[in-house]
Amino acid sequence: MHGPHHSTNVTRYLALDLGKFTSVLCVYDPATHAHRFVATQTSPQTIHDLLVAHQAGGDDPSATLLVIETCDVAGWVHDLATALGMAVAVANPAHEAWRWTRVKRKTDKDDALKLAKLAVLGQLPTAHMPGPQQRQRRRLVHYRRVLVDRRTQIKNQVRSIFSQQGLSLPRRGKAWTKAGIEQIAEDARPLSECASIDDLWRGRLHVELQLLESLNKQIEQVDAKLDALGAKDDRVQLLQSVPGVGPRLAETVVAHLDDPHRFKRAGQVASYAGLVPKQFESGTIKRSCRITRRGPALLRSMLVEVAWMVYLRNDWAKAFVARVSRGVASRKNIAIVALARKLLITLWAMLRDGTRWHQPAAKHEPPPALAMT
Repeated sequence: MHGPHHSTNVTRYLALDLGKFTSVLCVYDPATHAHRFVATQTSPQTIHDLLVAHQAGGDDPSATLLVIETCDVAGWVHDLATALGMAVAVANPAHEAWRWTRVKRKTDKDDALKLAKLAVLGQLPTAHMPGPQQRQRRRLVHYRRVLVDRRTQIKNQVRSIFSQQGLSLPRRGKAWTKAGIEQIAEDARPLSECASIDDLWRGRLHVELQLLESLNKQIEQVDAKLDALGAKDDRVQLLQSVPGVGPRLAETVVAHLDDPHRFKRAGQVASYAGLVPKQFESGTIKRSCRITRRGPALLRSMLVEVAWMVYLRNDWAKAFVARVSRGVASRKNIAIVALARKLLITLWAMLRDGTRWHQPAAKHEPPPALAMT
């Protein structure tokens, strides 16, 4: 998605390549194409002073357009600029238009200048910037997944320890029930009590179990906070009226879609989540490839996970999967991805219109062209 063309209103472009410690500002004059660079520290005060010093003259602060990339610090930089009355464009570096290919030099100055030139041409691929509170909620949703991934790493490490000793654990989730963990703990010893070198694996196991217990408690705290926030959010409650959609997916969809009206068509929503197939066209050849996987990975992965649950619980979903898979077992994954896309579009429409879930009528439509993940 490209941003609007600003050249009729903007008299100065400020393109800021943000770094963790140092940032580079490109001050670009669209009338003469003259530009210069200014390096600065990446801190709220120095960025604020830099923007004030390089705003376009006149009574209209929106005559200055600040262009930045999505990154960890982009949020507060965006807020600083909008508080000064500047227009702000947030570039999407994952878009193909932004990719650097076959270049021999790529510096912070090159990045800043490219941001400015794409903005002047109206070809800047932009991303939505949520408000401060929405960003905080989205970060908590993402942080939960970080904790869950850490827990998975610990479980894998425990399995590895047992495997190294020629021992086995129950498959899948049976090892992580209360009884399963108690059984694992029988082989663990504090490192200080491992007198023999042969028992050092028991000490490592003890450390991992302590980490697992701690992480479980932290995840419970995060879940409790997310549940409390979701209970006060009508949007999260609305989406949970869909059979199979729980609080975790509902809050993830709400956190990422933010304002549902920013999407004009269902295809834009699916594209945002990376659930549309890549298109290959050459001469008379036209075919669909694998899905793009662009956009929020957490949103996409949770939609696919929940699609399996929805498939198991809903007759309409089973009929949809059967129609898309055409009865071929190898196409079932394709059908589940298609169901994830349909689920996202349905949730988006519910948010947009403020309507609750209703069972879809049976349709005899051709299966959508959607490749496997």
